[in-house]
Amino acid sequence: MSDWEIFTGRIVEAPTNRAIDRLPPPPPWRKFATLDKTRGQTYQASPREVEAVNAALYLRRPLLVTGKPGSGKSSLAYAVAEELGLAPVLRWSINSRSTLAEGLYQYDAIARLREANLQQLRGQADAKGIHIGADEQIGRFIRLGPLGTALLPLQRPRVLLIDEIDKSDIDLPNDLLHVFEEGRFEIPELIRIADEIEKIKVMPLDGAREEDRVEIIRGRVRCEAFPFVLITSNGERELPPAFNRRCLRLALEDADRKRLEAIIKSHLGQLDTAVRDKLIDDFVKKQDNKELIATDQLLNTLFLITRKPVPDADKQKDLIKMLMEKLG
Repeated sequence: MSDWEIFTGRIVEAPTNRAIDRLPPPPPWRKFATLDKTRGQTYQASPREVEAVNAALYLRRPLLVTGKPGSGKSSLAYAVAEELGLAPVLRWSINSRSTLAEGLYQYDAIARLREANLQQLRGQADAKGIHIGADEQIGRFIRLGPLGTALLPLQRPRVLLIDEIDKSDIDLPNDLLHVFEEGRFEIPELIRIADEIEKIKVMPLDGAREEDRVEIIRGRVRCEAFPFVLITSNGERELPPAFNRRCLRLALEDADRKRLEAIIKSHLGQLDTAVRDKLIDDFVKKQDNKELIATDQLLNTLFLITRKPVPDADKQKDLIKMLMEKLG
């Protein structure tokens, strides 16, 4: 057994197998405590990407970024937040069930009813079964979503990443248009009681403590600084023309050799150039042949064959073949 093998495939008694204790630190992009910062600090933006981001910032328009899986679409949002010293990125990962409402806020009506019933049992409710002062408590059952949090009236914009919009229901892109155009939304549950209670505090997406709650006036939220909205798409389906018109569009291109070297250095530092250059050559050749392959495959491969303990030559060949396999 080599030092590289943590798992051997042979059954051993658990107390005698301490190989897991030899497992070295993970790659920088798999250190989850610092993942957002790592994404931002290591991203290597091309001149075209820099221009697109600046145009979106000046125009207060969403930036729709398309490209192959693993091309760095979502990482661009973290790079903007990191360089400009903005608050952590708000991420909304889209699937076929995603709705505009969940992006704006969630109201837990069942929890509120349960609370009212408990208070009634304790004798703290009025004749209608509603806790005296319960309207003031409604904010405890509302949490803003990523889009709703991004639209809070802040002096400095938030960065909102709407990831994989092409996986959404067909109506979601059009539903987003009004919010993007107006920079505002309403919370009907709060509007209904606005004449009695004008200001109510609710929890933003990234809030956890009571002091993190934000004040909503008369149930309406309107941004002061329009967020930097980056929307990614893998191009699995066409988006509506009206949606495309309201976004700036950026198609990420394959990284050339110079940029690949910069990406590798930002993540892994200086490597043996012979090993690095051979893998870059193979990677670029696959790109030129229109094979679907992602930059993180190159990074994973280089990390495994250059970090101690180093696998032997035969294992290196097998690992390179496995990790550099085309995606589709």
